Amino acid sequence: MRAIAISDFGADPELIETPEPEPRPGELLVRLRAAGYNPVDTKIASGAMKDRMSPRFPLIMGQDGAGVVAAVGAEVTGFRPGDEVYGRFADPSRGLGSFAEYAVVAQDGPVAFMPKGMLPEQAAAVPTATATARDLVEAARLEEGQTVLIVGATGGVGQSATQLAALRGAHVIATAAPGADEIMRALGAAETVDHTKGGVADQVLAGHPDGIDAVLDLVTPPAAVDSVAALVRPGGVICSTIHALDPEALAAREIRGVNVVNQVTGPILAELADVIDSGELRVRVESLVPLEHAPTLLREIAARSARGKTVITM
Repeated sequence: MRAIAISDFGADPELIETPEPEPRPGELLVRLRAAGYNPVDTKIASGAMKDRMSPRFPLIMGQDGAGVVAAVGAEVTGFRPGDEVYGRFADPSRGLGSFAEYAVVAQDGPVAFMPKGMLPEQAAAVPTATATARDLVEAARLEEGQTVLIVGATGGVGQSATQLAALRGAHVIATAAPGADEIMRALGAAETVDHTKGGVADQVLAGHPDGIDAVLDLVTPPAAVDSVAALVRPGGVICSTIHALDPEALAAREIRGVNVVNQVTGPILAELADVIDSGELRVRVESLVPLEHAPTLLREIAARSARGKTVITM
């Protein structure tokens, strides 16, 4: 099978030929039709997370994907060949990932039936980004009528978080550069602030001088996060996906700080599929890239600002 892999941490991604994996007992072999790119994929490849993993090289990149069950291992009862599924397909210890024509996943792992009416190219964009958005909104305990700022709103996580927060009845303020503000309003944002025109906190305070109830922050580093946290009224909450917060220091100011740890499970993916099927959640794919062009994409993508998800097609 064809796959995009690295020979070691820090090496350039390459298109390789490698045997397709065999499903172990309890596993599905999935013929992938599409794989979703996430920033963590290039972080892993660079070696930024090497202390947390012991991969086998060559290591096939990617985690998210969608496709059709091609075969099942012994003891599999919940799926059968021909089922359309989506989920996370990374197994670094075996050198496996989702940027490949075939992948494996445990039947009780992060896999679920694909949302009805969704193309694989759309479903592959969902697992990591949309599950992270769900975790953010859950951690913030957003309620109807609350005002929430989403920093980094135009990426895959931010777009889903905007929709999920709006579904709860929150008044969403989304950061968006020119040209993206209309996209964010269509996804449920009540206001947008242009992060290219000065400090986000100052712009938000101009319209909300008494502060706001919550911040969902996807991008602000620890050295700068205090300026955003200062927007939150006592009793409010700020959540970060990059572990930029000091919860104890925030608690002293009567603000709840949560460094959100992403979870992707089969039940969560099934829950998200139901929300997508209902038409209440949309996933915007920014670009489709054939597998053979993915190495070039992966070398260049870090320099671009996301306005949706990038998906690799097989």
